[in-house]
Amino acid sequence: MSFQTLGLGPKLLQAVSELGYSTPTPIQLAAIPQVLEKRDLIGIAQTGTGKTAAFALPLLELMTQHPLQGARPRLLILAPTRELALQIDESVRTLSKHLRLRCVAIFGGVGERPQIDGLRRGADIIVATPGRLIDLMGSGHVNLRHISYLVLDEADRMLDMGFLPQIRRIVGSVPKQRQTLLFSATLSKEIEKVTAEMLVNPKIIEIGGRANPADTVAQFLYPVSKARKVELLIHMLRDQKLDSVLVFSRTKHGADKIARKLDAARIPTAALHSNRSQSQRIRALDAFKDGQVRVLVATDIAARGIDVQGISHVINFDFPMNPEDYVHRIGRTGRANAIGDAISFVTIEDGPYVHDLEKMIGKKIERRNVEGFNYGEEARSATSHASPAHTSRSQRPAAARPGAGRARAGAGRAGAGRSGAPRRRERTW
Repeated sequence: MSFQTLGLGPKLLQAVSELGYSTPTPIQLAAIPQVLEKRDLIGIAQTGTGKTAAFALPLLELMTQHPLQGARPRLLILAPTRELALQIDESVRTLSKHLRLRCVAIFGGVGERPQIDGLRRGADIIVATPGRLIDLMGSGHVNLRHISYLVLDEADRMLDMGFLPQIRRIVGSVPKQRQTLLFSATLSKEIEKVTAEMLVNPKIIEIGGRANPADTVAQFLYPVSKARKVELLIHMLRDQKLDSVLVFSRTKHGADKIARKLDAARIPTAALHSNRSQSQRIRALDAFKDGQVRVLVATDIAARGIDVQGISHVINFDFPMNPEDYVHRIGRTGRANAIGDAISFVTIEDGPYVHDLEKMIGKKIERRNVEGFNYGEEARSATSHASPAHTSRSQRPAAARPGAGRARAGAGRAGAGRSGAPRRRERTW
């Protein structure tokens, strides 16, 4: 089935075609017709399956079918982090480039003035983080009285981050007669109960198992002592087949420490976390997207919104305490049916978290050792049941390796690796 069969207008179809997409992803195929019928909707799909286009395309179509005189905000999209807000803003602008609609991104960490000026010039669409939006509402710069469409993206993360009071305040400021959508890679039953107050008889769409990682991601656990984690990471990164690696740290201090150690080992690295200024965060993400650095070290919150074509490996330097965070983390690779590896360093102390994760996903994750690495006596007992393995995917068929075909679903083209053309920026699709 093609996008032409989903009820989208010619200008949106033109934008989709210019991006090189022809076949909708499963979440797009299921959600777009429901949204066009003006139904409230909860969309649950694995990270990297095209959730942004699943809500942006039909809502843009509805806005063009029912235009208003003057540019007044009619679509409000809430996101948990500035990185994700910027990614969504970029995607919406690209998809709506043939429409007479204006989009403004509102987020913290930068000055308010450019965002206020954008609102004054007129905005049909606002993409915002809750905190900065509340600030501008309080100063009278944002008027939500004409909002017809409300989207909560990464809804589980916003609620987990404590944004529920702000979200309730924002929802209370938009008209009750509206269409509300929630999209997320994971959505617990507890969160569904909370969102019941914000949606009316929603259609629930689940693509794949709830909170399950993408099938295209190969998952491995590497037992190691805490003291030897950095050495193991450096040892693994000596393999040049790990050409685009996202490393997750539990803390901001830890992310900086890892980045310094990798830089000292002459491994090009950037760090991304909330203590960095917005300009520093943008530079780090751009350097990773463009292939100037092989490794990006990030915390969970800062990594929301990272959507880079061809991430070959995700490495959990610190194993996540929350299974849902694990799903979000490893969803940064294997996006849109590309192939990727998820590697997790686990200590003895991580045992309960590993047990919770394997219980949630319903299967055991393979334990491995890295041949040629000196684990030391301290870690021998922890690694005694792991099978020897190499971290690269060189034993896979050539066509299955990311460098051989990092194509996004429906794109009909492969992403360039480090040996080919410069890596192009990837939009949140």
